[in-house]
Amino acid sequence: MVQPCDLTASEARFLIGAKQLSPVELLTSCLARIEDANEAVNGVVAIDKEGARAAAERAEKAVLAGEELGPLHGLPIGIKDLNDTAGLRTTYGSRLYEQHVPAEDEHLVANLRRKGAIVFAKTNTPEWGAGGNTFNPVYGVSGNPFDVSLTCGGSSGGSAIALSLGMMPLAHGSDNAGSLRIPAAYCGVVGFRPTAGIVASEKRLIGLSHLPVQGPMARTSEDVRLLLRAMATSASIDALATPLDEKDDAPVDVSRLKVAFSQDLGFAPCEEGLRRTFDERTAAFASIFRETAVAHPDFGEVRRVYEILRAVNYIGMFADRQKDKPRQWGPLVQQNLDHAARFSLEDASLAFIEQNRIYQRVQAFFREFDLLITPTVGAYPWPKHDMYPAEIGGEPIANYFDWVGLTYAITLINHPCISIPCGRDDRGLPFGLQIIGRRNADLHLVRVAEAIEKVLAPSPALARPLPDLSYVRTVQVNDRMQPVVAAG
Repeated sequence: MVQPCDLTASEARFLIGAKQLSPVELLTSCLARIEDANEAVNGVVAIDKEGARAAAERAEKAVLAGEELGPLHGLPIGIKDLNDTAGLRTTYGSRLYEQHVPAEDEHLVANLRRKGAIVFAKTNTPEWGAGGNTFNPVYGVSGNPFDVSLTCGGSSGGSAIALSLGMMPLAHGSDNAGSLRIPAAYCGVVGFRPTAGIVASEKRLIGLSHLPVQGPMARTSEDVRLLLRAMATSASIDALATPLDEKDDAPVDVSRLKVAFSQDLGFAPCEEGLRRTFDERTAAFASIFRETAVAHPDFGEVRRVYEILRAVNYIGMFADRQKDKPRQWGPLVQQNLDHAARFSLEDASLAFIEQNRIYQRVQAFFREFDLLITPTVGAYPWPKHDMYPAEIGGEPIANYFDWVGLTYAITLINHPCISIPCGRDDRGLPFGLQIIGRRNADLHLVRVAEAIEKVLAPSPALARPLPDLSYVRTVQVNDRMQPVVAAG
């Protein structure tokens, strides 16, 4: 029997509006699933049961009274533990904020409440969001729902876990080098990185840097579209405020699209087994498009460009904290800061120039192609206590971001991109496809992803894989607070 928490967000929202599902019933089901499945994976880290139940009761009364309902009315949502939630513990994964309970919501969260969402839980993240993993000194380590000894990815790992196991129908995440996309791929859900500024946020401390964005996560692309439309405010608090193009929100005829496939964008490390999986998966549905080719833009010196511009962001993010409370954080944050300190103003200037050259070449590429499709990530999930994989294809990984070239290259060009599940890889773990669209064509891209999902869904080899709840319920995990170690 399908539990309310296993409904998609779109299904649940329709049933709530039709008075066939109570928001109280849905919340109760989500809380029960968290109680049942969270212990082994540590995805949900704080819950406001009392406040959420009161909100669900108000939502139920509004339905019965025939009031106008918001697009997310009655839907429970998890917020990544980097974002301020009024009355709900928000730690940023830092011991310095272990008991921090914000008095006010930040803009993004307040907007979700206005749209009818029930903000009921926080999801785990690395300390200050630093890393493609999910662990911190406050809440410990999170595990993959398909193998709890392995990483769930990050930094929006808790959100991906919670969605995968049916703990909530919708979740929030954020992304710099791939933090929405990588955990979505590893946990078999959907993560969407929008064009910067569409989901307005005051959290972008360097206002004109498009590297960090906020975005939606869900179990289907249709649900991502529901959440994206609700999250999109293009508010002036964000220096990159960008309106969502409503004309793109229409079904897409994929038979008219010209699509490029690339295993590695010409530079990114990728395991041979994942390359083979990618080729097998894309061959199974490539015929739905008008034309396909193996191609990618010329990304030039993308690795060095991203390395330097990421450093600029880190120095800015932690400058004041470094003065007030130096080195009051864990090893991954400090590794980022130490790495950033090696670059000069000249390095940054030259990186910005090369970034623009890459961007221009990418625009020329997308004048020929409608979409670019890659694997989401080139590494298999690794042991969850390690910061990053020790090697890919037998080659050692030099640092914390070398393994995520497939995602950070797309971050650098500020194009919308989405990771959707596409069966399992050759090790039996979820496999994700990254689909990249044209600049600012966010809703069009999500509609394309929806169409592809419909093609994949009938095939057990291509459809979204589901974790084994009985495994998660019974597996023994006693190592949550072990010290975290660096790979290599």
